[in-house]
Amino acid sequence: MLTKDLLRVSRAGGGYHPQFVGPEVQSLAARVVDTFESHVGERRGTLEEALTALESEAESFKLVRGFAALCDRETTFETRASVPPERVRRVVFEAAESVGVASDDDRDAALDVAADRLGVETVAIDRSLYADRDVNQVLSEFTPRWSPEELLDQYNLSLAQTALFDATEVRIRCADPKALVSAVKRLRLMYEVHQTPQGRELVVTGPDALFRRTRRYGTGFARLLRTAAKTDDWRLVATIDDRGTDRELVLTDADVRVPGVDPVAEPAFDSDVEADFAARFRSLDLDWTLVREPEPLAVDDGERVMIPDFAFDYEPSGTATDSRFRVYFEIMGFWTPDYVEKKLGQLAGVEDVDLLVAVDESLAVSDEVAARDHRAIPYTGSVRVKDVVDVLREYESDLVADAADSLPDSLEPDVDVVTLADLAAEHGVSVDAVEAKSFPAHRRIGRTLVRPSVLDELGDAIEPEMTLSEVEAVCNEAGLTDTSAVLAALGYRIAWEGLSGGTVKRA
Repeated sequence: MLTKDLLRVSRAGGGYHPQFVGPEVQSLAARVVDTFESHVGERRGTLEEALTALESEAESFKLVRGFAALCDRETTFETRASVPPERVRRVVFEAAESVGVASDDDRDAALDVAADRLGVETVAIDRSLYADRDVNQVLSEFTPRWSPEELLDQYNLSLAQTALFDATEVRIRCADPKALVSAVKRLRLMYEVHQTPQGRELVVTGPDALFRRTRRYGTGFARLLRTAAKTDDWRLVATIDDRGTDRELVLTDADVRVPGVDPVAEPAFDSDVEADFAARFRSLDLDWTLVREPEPLAVDDGERVMIPDFAFDYEPSGTATDSRFRVYFEIMGFWTPDYVEKKLGQLAGVEDVDLLVAVDESLAVSDEVAARDHRAIPYTGSVRVKDVVDVLREYESDLVADAADSLPDSLEPDVDVVTLADLAAEHGVSVDAVEAKSFPAHRRIGRTLVRPSVLDELGDAIEPEMTLSEVEAVCNEAGLTDTSAVLAALGYRIAWEGLSGGTVKRA
């Protein structure tokens, strides 16, 4: 589908007619593809400027943007920076506060200070500062699945799918109604099959008559079109809610065809048990990412491989990507004795990996799995997510301990003020790993580390009888947000004056 702002339709005669394209614009489609190919290695902003120039030459800017939107799905953009941009911005902003930036020269001076603190060249600071912004990300790869001719087919299909997004009812006749019914059931849409003089007609009804419209139905109608368009001699009539006005959309095999490439889609699950577990696990807010069918694992004889059902990647928020830890997960369902024996043989041959195995209790092989040095989790009917999470939590505890052991007993951050969270991210570990360390060059104020010299400056700036808002402004300027902790460290307390605030007093 395309986004709604790229929809091109005609409402002539009270109908609703997508403005399909033909060979007359194939050269334009080729130019869009060429534009992407010629900008590999360049900034997204430069690519967008080239596409904007192409829009000015075309009869319809929406057409160029539609082609570009489809091509954009075949691209890979990446942030290229010698120093993590978020870290650079934090250090640069701290340097800017100390320098006082009011001109380009002041900006250059702040960049120089930041470069000294981070131990890199100033040019690296300037290039990394906003390298993660969309406009500055670099087009690293463009691998289109379509030729310019196939891009026209994909555009027409996507345009029709976008038009169907606002459908309230869809009627379809085709040469293979069985395939349509299967698709409707898979998409969980409401439907009826009517017998007409022309043959059986599948009527798919949206939720408006019963409830309110949901995005699932709009997406379902669009996906159903792809199934219909793969058949021969099909016709689709849809009622479109066009901003409160019902309009009729008619599509046939003469309008839309599926290009000769398969769409990018989520892989199907081998069983309902897997699908159910994946859905429930992904709904949780954990530091573990579920990966479907990860890379194959070599079995000891070197001639066989085992592809686990899933893998769990441990990537704590705020930590470096090289801290990732992977645990594999296999679900042993209700299999034949021969297949179970084969699977146990595979498990025996997999070494040097962490593997969890959920075992259907009816198989009675949990002990045999454990004997092969893998963690067995029995289940009946469905895998309990809590049982799996409990095991993953054990891994987390070990990882936190290992990360803490790898750090020196004392840490000396380069900056004057840094939160424990930022320091943990800098070292690629969790906050728990740095929290118990000593910081000889800093004092811990709440959840922030502060050089004594900064505290001395704050002590000179803060005086008794200052209002709380005045003290907060002084602390914020120094990069500190926990005003209460700062005041306690300096020997002050807050004398509250009702809801209007308070003043600073000696403790």
